[in-house]
Amino acid sequence: MTTLTTEFERLSLPLADAFTISRGTQTDAENVVVRIRDGEGHEGVGAAAPSEHYGETPATVEAVLPDFLDVVEDVGDPHAIDRIEREQRAVVADNPAAHAAVDVALHDLAAKRLGVPLYRQWGIDPERTPKTSFTIGLDSTERMREKTRAAVEDGYDVLKVKLGTDRDREIVAAVREEAPEARIRVDANEAWTPREALRTIEDLEPHGVEFVEQPVSADDPEGLRFVYERSPLPIAADESCVRLPDVPAVADRTDIVNLKLMKCGSLAEARRMVDAARAHGLEVMLGCMIETNAAIAAACNLAPLVDYADLDGALLLADDEYAGVPTEGSEIRLSALADRGLAGTGARPQ
Repeated sequence: MTTLTTEFERLSLPLADAFTISRGTQTDAENVVVRIRDGEGHEGVGAAAPSEHYGETPATVEAVLPDFLDVVEDVGDPHAIDRIEREQRAVVADNPAAHAAVDVALHDLAAKRLGVPLYRQWGIDPERTPKTSFTIGLDSTERMREKTRAAVEDGYDVLKVKLGTDRDREIVAAVREEAPEARIRVDANEAWTPREALRTIEDLEPHGVEFVEQPVSADDPEGLRFVYERSPLPIAADESCVRLPDVPAVADRTDIVNLKLMKCGSLAEARRMVDAARAHGLEVMLGCMIETNAAIAAACNLAPLVDYADLDGALLLADDEYAGVPTEGSEIRLSALADRGLAGTGARPQ
């Protein structure tokens, strides 16, 4: 049996710019980084990016991680990920971001021991990796115009625009003017009523919007159905789709489900959600919170399995000590992991 040692620390990560959505503004992100070592020179790194919106905070992550990491050390095998996940859930079933941090660190360690990136272990084709969107947070219309211009200059040709104001039509018009060739998606983060959503979507359609994410409250499933059945644009469910049972529950009221490791708790669960979505005829987006690359890199390894990627959380940070999966504008260069000898999920110090 391998002797594993574990540790974790909380990091406060300043953002490059204040980030605002319809629910509020943040200027930094609190992540909890987990490290698992095998005593043979290999270290796996993962991270939790908890969201209070889903009932999790850095403090709750820190509270449960000692018990989770006791399971890791007791099992002592970084390749026994299924068993570790099962035993951890017997200790604490919830706290998905904390589960995800340990799960990513274990996959990172196992991959480094094998010398094979996760996407190759799972037989995933890196050439099918979708481009990631880059998010334009809420701000004054002129400031959002400036952010769009800068994003386009940096090579981002897929943009996600946060909405939920009385200026939504004006904002999208300004973004489109600055990015005439870009693919544009919008995200209301539950801000609209069903009828308001329909009116706004009808106004946004002429601007070539690709789809609309979470137009109404997750607490209003019938409102989501109302919008889905009448919308001229595809609808994506994020806050309405958190765990595996939510996929069939929203299948008759959305076109796309947005999966996040921090919502579902593990790479295996994310893959199960992808399979469930396909079985229900849904498209899939893979998203993230504002996270260090120590967390996002793992999601990048799964990105070829989905239709859309929104894996820009680390790009919103002022600095990140983890290099993650290389990107070039909106391009996620997953195949470069093998080229540069990175064995794990991308959690490597720069």
